[in-house]
Amino acid sequence: MDEESEASGGNALSNPCNPPQLPNMCLCLFRSELLSLLKTYNCYHEGRSFQLRHHEEEGALIIEGLLNISWGLRRPIRLQMQDDRERVHLPSTSWMPERSSYLPKDASPQDCKVTTEEPSTQPANKAEMSRDSSGPLEEEEEVPQLMRTKSDASCIIQRRPRPRAPGEAQKIRRHRYSINGHFYNHKTSVFTPAYGSVTNVRVNSTMTTQQVLTLLLNKFRVEDGPSEFALYIVHESGEQTKLKDCEYPLISRILHGPCEKIVKIFLMEADLSEEVPHDVAQYIKFEMPVLDSFVEKLKEEEEREIIKLTMK
Repeated sequence: MDEESEASGGNALSNPCNPPQLPNMCLCLFRSELLSLLKTYNCYHEGRSFQLRHHEEEGALIIEGLLNISWGLRRPIRLQMQDDRERVHLPSTSWMPERSSYLPKDASPQDCKVTTEEPSTQPANKAEMSRDSSGPLEEEEEVPQLMRTKSDASCIIQRRPRPRAPGEAQKIRRHRYSINGHFYNHKTSVFTPAYGSVTNVRVNSTMTTQQVLTLLLNKFRVEDGPSEFALYIVHESGEQTKLKDCEYPLISRILHGPCEKIVKIFLMEADLSEEVPHDVAQYIKFEMPVLDSFVEKLKEEEEREIIKLTMK
């Protein structure tokens, strides 16, 4: 279900002391320090597709590459019923086995840019993948992407298309739609991604949190708007910090280091999630008996203070 998304820019990362161009955490970060952190980041991902590239545009430093985002949703999300790509279907006489072109004489070469559809004849947990013959080859991404838990797209198989009667094909198309080349039944378009599963998008250092959210939702054709979601920096300790709309997720990733066992970026619902400060996070992993003992100690200390005050 993964198709790399192209990054689109905003303001360039140039002067680290320019507030409109950098998040607050990065205001005092000099370019040399950022490049040093970037070098460490790339050494960690050496030999993998997650290394970041950088270049300059009109004196501005631009960093770009893949950004991992973990799914942390509690509510189901809904996929769009229609793909935004224009799809052209050839008549049954121009069926293309194994992506070869067999066209009538009056068909132009442009008519070849189609995606053939084949309905699923397997149980509900099977789906098909259809590739656009005009689409470019995508860079391989190493991470398992969106894991569907309530959809017929959890298992993808390739099948050779076979000709269908026009009426039958039209009926099938009314109940199926495509997202990035994968077909899903409209009855199972609502699902909850597996918690903690990882996807990624191609971004650059000029993209704000809102832009990254929009890019991610568009990648999976999610019907819900970006205002309903938020990105959180989640530490291994349980500390959880929300990225502001004006912050830059890729810069935040670099500043927190490359190891995702220590820090991850999570996509969560804006109204169901909240920040967890460090002082609170340090108690999260304690067992309840230990926490109860803390409460008892605090109560005893409070009673002693009350006695001292009353004696005065």
